[in-house]
Amino acid sequence: MKRHIYQKLVKWKNDRYRKPLILKGARQVGKTYILSEFAKEYTNSLYINFEEMPEIAAIFADNLDPNKLIDNLQIQFGITIEPKETLLIFDEIQECPNALNSLKYFNEKANEYHIVAAGSLLGVKLNRSKGFPVGKVDFFDLKPLSFFEFLDGLGEVRLREMLVNIDVCEPINAAIHQKAIALLKDYFIVGGMPEAVAMYVQEKDFDKVRKVQKNILDAYVLDFAKHASASEVMKIMAVWESIPNQLAKENKKFIFSAISKSARAREYESSIQWLVDAGLIYKSFNISVPKIPVDSYADKNAYKIYMMDVGLLGYMSRLPVKIMMQQNQLFIEFKGALTENFVAQELIVGQFDRLYYWTSSGAAEVDFVLPYELDVYPLEVKAGVSTHKKSLMVYDKKYQPKILTRTTLMNLKHDDKLCNCPLYMISLFPIRGLLQSAE
Repeated sequence: MKRHIYQKLVKWKNDRYRKPLILKGARQVGKTYILSEFAKEYTNSLYINFEEMPEIAAIFADNLDPNKLIDNLQIQFGITIEPKETLLIFDEIQECPNALNSLKYFNEKANEYHIVAAGSLLGVKLNRSKGFPVGKVDFFDLKPLSFFEFLDGLGEVRLREMLVNIDVCEPINAAIHQKAIALLKDYFIVGGMPEAVAMYVQEKDFDKVRKVQKNILDAYVLDFAKHASASEVMKIMAVWESIPNQLAKENKKFIFSAISKSARAREYESSIQWLVDAGLIYKSFNISVPKIPVDSYADKNAYKIYMMDVGLLGYMSRLPVKIMMQQNQLFIEFKGALTENFVAQELIVGQFDRLYYWTSSGAAEVDFVLPYELDVYPLEVKAGVSTHKKSLMVYDKKYQPKILTRTTLMNLKHDDKLCNCPLYMISLFPIRGLLQSAE
């Protein structure tokens, strides 16, 4: 299955300043698969899964000198490990802290060896580790498949290429537009988890996809019990199970009292951060003023929470698959929560590593405000084909941005300074050509 991160891995391989790489990402987003594919770029490779081969931890127990480790690995596995020619893959590396710690010594003393590490809930382990050195490794994040990657998986490569190469804000052919919307409906149900996408590609059966999603969610719950402290497990579960209800509210700001009437922020903040570190949720922070640097104006105590995958959110929300047959009803169910969550995850997959939204004394709310170069661009999300833009107008009157952007099921177009970006193209925002044509 084609993944866009592959080219980043190739670039890492050829980078003269390359360091050992840690590939982060939630469980079952395809880390092991993409690394096994990437290994084909090398003459040979050595794959070590520390969970399946716990005895290998003994090699890292006494001496972390890189040359000694290479000698012992060659003897253990009976292969020749050549600098630049052999890819070492350390999977489930969280099960061997010494192997994780060895990466700094490879960077300092033997960086000619190419090493990639991955593991389940590695973000949680790294962010809570006191001994892991900063600056000795490179990091990549692997997310669920984006909508464009989903198109590739379905064989719709021409459609994806056409959309990616659009550089003017003009309507797309009506038939192509409707085809893209139909495929987007499928994506809202299937989501981007590789196993769910593979099942849909093979069977075109949403019920079978739902079974895959159930298994994934069950595995996440087991992870909570396995990797979180006993005092945190119930709170993590409470936060996790509340997300669909939180997103179904008109005001999607995360409200702790929605978990329980007595819930307080300080009791649940560490549990929310655990889910963030695990790669399972994203936060979007409220800002008071849309200025650069945006993070300086963010209220870290006021935020929305989105799930990493719209398909899993749909399953957790118990939306019946038959809703797919009701025209565009899927996009507006429970106050457009699926649509807004989809936009959040597409922006994260795009070029925004942190999300923000803006409110004005309860009178208006712009769903996303996106810093790009030296400007901040407002983006309003509308489920279906709504043309309402009250919040954008309030924002425009107050801050006079260069352009206003709304994403809906409507076709690509612009009217004065307002640009409508179809939902299926939102990962491309902001496209300079579109911005320039809308100015």
